[in-house]
Amino acid sequence: MSGTAAAALAAAGVVLLSAGFALGRRTARRGGDDGRDLGTPVERATFQTLHTASLAAPPLRAGLTGETARRAVRRLRPLLGTEALCLTDRTAVLAWDGPGAGHHGDGVMERVAGLLETGRGQSLRTGCADPDCPLRWAVLAPLTGEDGVVGALVAYGSRESAVLARAATELARWVSVQLELAELDRSRTRAVEAEIRALRAQISPHFIFNSLAAIASFVRTDPERARELLLEFADFTRYSFRRHGDFTRLADELRSVEQYLALAGARFGDRLRVTLRIAPEVLPVTLPFLCLQPLVENAVKHGLEDSRTACRITIAARDAGAEAVVTVEDDGVGMDPAALRAILAGERPPSAGIGLTNVDERLRRAYGDACGLVAETAVGAGMKVTLRIPKYHPGVHPGGAGQD
Repeated sequence: MSGTAAAALAAAGVVLLSAGFALGRRTARRGGDDGRDLGTPVERATFQTLHTASLAAPPLRAGLTGETARRAVRRLRPLLGTEALCLTDRTAVLAWDGPGAGHHGDGVMERVAGLLETGRGQSLRTGCADPDCPLRWAVLAPLTGEDGVVGALVAYGSRESAVLARAATELARWVSVQLELAELDRSRTRAVEAEIRALRAQISPHFIFNSLAAIASFVRTDPERARELLLEFADFTRYSFRRHGDFTRLADELRSVEQYLALAGARFGDRLRVTLRIAPEVLPVTLPFLCLQPLVENAVKHGLEDSRTACRITIAARDAGAEAVVTVEDDGVGMDPAALRAILAGERPPSAGIGLTNVDERLRRAYGDACGLVAETAVGAGMKVTLRIPKYHPGVHPGGAGQD
């Protein structure tokens, strides 16, 4: 990421200098004789270039498509001050801004065919037969991504210009950086989705079968209880398999945990004892989706499934100034601390699924290493897992509430 960011700054800097120089000369000719201090021509040109680049970047960060290219190209052409500009992918012209599309557009893909194969830009005469057409010279520059050349930027001018050739090349590099950042965003989204799928897979068929079996056992003896449990099961699965949002509110996570515990209680009866201590002021706090349920599931497994005695699970959430502190504690069988450290460090496969490791990694990615899981345990002494969630953090917002 740091290399990409450095490349973005370097490419953007060259583009700003070249484009700013051209804009500065035009601004100087216009003059500033209205008496207002708007800075030097170069300062005004630099501001204008930064502003234009900021408008062109968001569409490109969504990837290279016809729609994003059309939205970006009308912002990019003023950066070059060229007569026309077009963007292509590997198969077609995606967008054209400026005159000449009617009689130059059809030949673009033939011109860029060699560039798409070799990745090398070039400058050439258009050979246009129309004496009134201003498009006499074309600069072809590759657009690149993780998989190589993904398209081309073609800038048209009225004459051969070394400045245009260099500026178009640097602008193509800047566009390529935006496309690479878009791919990183998509990769991150795919990674998050994979992690969520892994957690959903951990909601094992064993748990689903036992929940449905417990519900079925009440159908004749206590139909109202069976109905309530069936609604809890439906709400729990709907929330766990929703498709919208990487983050959610603590209140929603706790509601899902309560549904999970209601289903577990139907199976284990009096052996499962639950205590909730929740401060109302932390309920709106945002945290990664499906963070608490894996911790509670781990507590149930080690407290009840691995033992024949009763188990108390205590879930607490308190206000700690800039943070909300959430703990999940059980008095079950516990485990060797060294084994737990090895699991969280990825040095050995987790014996109880991937829940703890998954939650720990997502918390660190969202908030930094200081907000990873803290687990206290010993053989025969139960386990206490603590997570600290910043109340406000840049880039962290509740996901969509829609459920499938």
